[in-house]
Amino acid sequence: MRFLKTVTTLSLALLFISSFSVLAQDNVERNKRAAGKTSTMASQALTELMSIPANTIPESLLKDAKAIAVFPNVVKGAFIVGGSGGRGLISRRIGDEWSAPAMFQIGAGSIGFQFGGSSTDIVMLFMSEDSLPALLRSKFEIGGELSAAGGPVGRTAKATTDAQMRAKILSYSRSRGIFAGISLTGAVIRALDGQNQAVYKSNAKQILDMPSSVASANIPPETKQFHEVVSKLGR
Repeated sequence: MRFLKTVTTLSLALLFISSFSVLAQDNVERNKRAAGKTSTMASQALTELMSIPANTIPESLLKDAKAIAVFPNVVKGAFIVGGSGGRGLISRRIGDEWSAPAMFQIGAGSIGFQFGGSSTDIVMLFMSEDSLPALLRSKFEIGGELSAAGGPVGRTAKATTDAQMRAKILSYSRSRGIFAGISLTGAVIRALDGQNQAVYKSNAKQILDMPSSVASANIPPETKQFHEVVSKLGR
């Protein structure tokens, strides 16, 4: 009887360990698929935005940017109380190259007179070295010292306004739907380290820090497309 109890206990323990392992692996695969989907959408959004000469990001600004963030399909909905959220990727310029893209999410809440709902592609250019330490934190908020302003558009446009010249982040958006009263000030950006660990076995800080834990040649297929698009456009 004691032997049977021991065998039963061991069998249940092995079953539990096996089930936990399967669930953990399933979670890794889900995170990889989610990262790959976001990378594909972000690549498409940036490519389409840069293909419209009259409304594109100026090439000179893209080449001067210290980092770029693309959040495709950020969903917003509001009636008096508003909110938004989405997932995207951030890549940092390291020398003449771009780092492996790390996964992040953006979220914001707002209260005021506003209405509507939309799906928006958001692109942010980090224009100063002072803005880069924020990328190495687990989360950061836009506003205050990390100021943001709407960037100029047009292939040869220059950032000439005082707000743009002072801003550490220049932001661009392409909206589908109707929305009023939105601003990036107060938006919180967090690292999605569950996805980063699944894809790279590294967190966002390790990916974006210098030296990066991920060499360009070792960027996995889930995020390789985005890295190739940024590398091509941001030369």
